Amino acid sequence: MNVGIVGAGAIGLWLAGRLAQAGINVSVLARGKNLEAIRAAGVTVYSGEDSLNARVQVSNDASALGIQDLVIFTVKSQDLPAAAESAHAMIDSNSLLLPAMNGVPWWFLETADGELARQPLRSVDPEGKCAEYLPVEQVVGGVVHASCLVEQPGSVRHVMGNGLIIGAVTEIDAARIQLVHDALATAGFTVTIAESIRYDIWYKLWGNMTMNPISALTGATCDLILDDPNARAFASAIMDEAAAIGSAIGCHISQSPDDRHAITRKLGAFKTSMLQDAEAGRQLEISALLEAPQEIARMAGIATPSLDYLLGLMRVFNAARQ
Repeated sequence: MNVGIVGAGAIGLWLAGRLAQAGINVSVLARGKNLEAIRAAGVTVYSGEDSLNARVQVSNDASALGIQDLVIFTVKSQDLPAAAESAHAMIDSNSLLLPAMNGVPWWFLETADGELARQPLRSVDPEGKCAEYLPVEQVVGGVVHASCLVEQPGSVRHVMGNGLIIGAVTEIDAARIQLVHDALATAGFTVTIAESIRYDIWYKLWGNMTMNPISALTGATCDLILDDPNARAFASAIMDEAAAIGSAIGCHISQSPDDRHAITRKLGAFKTSMLQDAEAGRQLEISALLEAPQEIARMAGIATPSLDYLLGLMRVFNAARQ
């Protein structure tokens, strides 16, 4: 299987290195210092006391990499429309497309029930480029349960987690999904084929749509946020609103916010990916984590005052950093 990775950030490097070490033909679409570093020295992955280095094909020109059997997108959600366009030459009608990213994807309402079915989400795909360049009938939904840090261009440290959840968005032959599963599993990932990938995406969002932005705003790790009763209550209020949205779109959450907080608190002084982005001066994933849930809530007629407050604060915070 030929696997293309679009984006040489933390998750992209982690996937690329592990897949290439397993003998899979990996091509990475990268740019800038990451492109130069990977060309010079390959991809390096550190995990605990172990490390690996793997050579991959790399270019900033998708046409130089050629058509791929599987294209995994690991860019930030706000960068996906441009990345989808730039990766177009890696994709044909037989390619499978796997966005391995945080938050609500552009296709999320494709299989929703009732009036929300097939509604576009302009918060994450404002000009329709994702819908144009990434045909939904070729999309394999994905959830990543792992934490990684880029130590320097071309090098990533794996901190925790090894789980990947995949599932067809529409009707993709089960044998093709199994091939994706097997390729990822060959590289040592713990891979689950979801019964409902929409549910798994929403469940992860429900858990991290509060800790990510609150940590970025405050500079605090998750333990400090959850140990403050008012901050914890604010996060719980947003999660209650997100659970109501989930129920309206067929993604019912049975856990309580306190159940999820207990899991997160066990991670200790955990830095979220958004806090890492804020510390590095990068733009933050507001659209997929906050704007898209608000957009769906408006469609469904659900009030989200706590989510609205957090979104407003994050917009101001992000704008002030530009």
